[in-house]
Amino acid sequence: MKSIILIALIAIAFTARVQERNMAKVQADLAKSTYGKALLHLVELHSMAGGPVQELIDAIEELINDLEEELEELEFNFQVRTNEHNALVVSLEQDIQDAVIDVNNTQDTLDNLLYPRRAQIQSKIDSVVGYQEENRKNYDEAILVREQEHEAFEAQVAELNDATASVDDALALLASLTNPSLLQIRRFQNTLKNIENKIKSRSRMAPMIKALINLASNQNFSNQDVLKNIVDALNEFRNAVVDQINDLTAQEAQDVVDHEAYLEQLDDEYSEFQRQINRATVDLTATNEKIDSMVEFRDQRAADQKQYTAELELENNTYAEETDIYTNTKNEFTRELGVSEQALALVKSVDFSNIQV
Repeated sequence: MKSIILIALIAIAFTARVQERNMAKVQADLAKSTYGKALLHLVELHSMAGGPVQELIDAIEELINDLEEELEELEFNFQVRTNEHNALVVSLEQDIQDAVIDVNNTQDTLDNLLYPRRAQIQSKIDSVVGYQEENRKNYDEAILVREQEHEAFEAQVAELNDATASVDDALALLASLTNPSLLQIRRFQNTLKNIENKIKSRSRMAPMIKALINLASNQNFSNQDVLKNIVDALNEFRNAVVDQINDLTAQEAQDVVDHEAYLEQLDDEYSEFQRQINRATVDLTATNEKIDSMVEFRDQRAADQKQYTAELELENNTYAEETDIYTNTKNEFTRELGVSEQALALVKSVDFSNIQV
């Protein structure tokens, strides 16, 4: 019986010593942190004041509940922020992708459609302007050639009229010859020479007048038959000259008609060229306006891409900072919760009257 009582006393003493050692360890752990020291002060003050232990237990349990609620709120708020962050990242990445697509598509349209079209239209305008310039050159040349042809016509008609007048003089002279003197014959021959000089460049008339000169130089002008032959030849020559004048006049009239028709054709062509230039200019203006609009859109979308990228970088950096704050705060709450639970265990111990900080 004594042995049993002794063993029981030894066990009680051993248990008390173990509890004492555990309390000392908990107290030492609490003293390692500012928050733990504050709890130890609270326990010490409560012990010195002799207040009910249950009040202290309730206060610490309430503190633990507050910490748990704050930790839950922290977790909830961070989860909400994480969801917002993920949604914003997805949205910004989509905006960046859309902006990149718009920039690339717009540049592709400019390079493969609008820029070549503008060059094509400008080339067409340049070509038609060249046609117009060539048209005006032909117009001016046609007027110059017509003026030169008309001047040649007038000079030729004037020569032929002079030749006709000389023939008339020769015929008048022959009509006055009854018993011609040597002087009158010389005068007549000189008149024929004058006619030859006036029309020597006219190949059609030259052989005829030369034959008349030969006839007049070798004939006896006192013979009426000879005179009649010369008069007939002169009349024939005169008629030929008049016929040539009429032919030249008719040809001149036709040339004027053809010339005016040609000028009218050139004017029509010039007007058509101008219409083509006007239409092409309208197309060029519209194309340039479209290019300006698309360049402005491309530049704006490039600026949007840059802005979205900056916003995404800022959001990622901000979220990383908030994550660090969340992690540190959570760790701090977790430590405080652990310390509070240790303090609660200490308060619930059998004796904490010897606690000192």
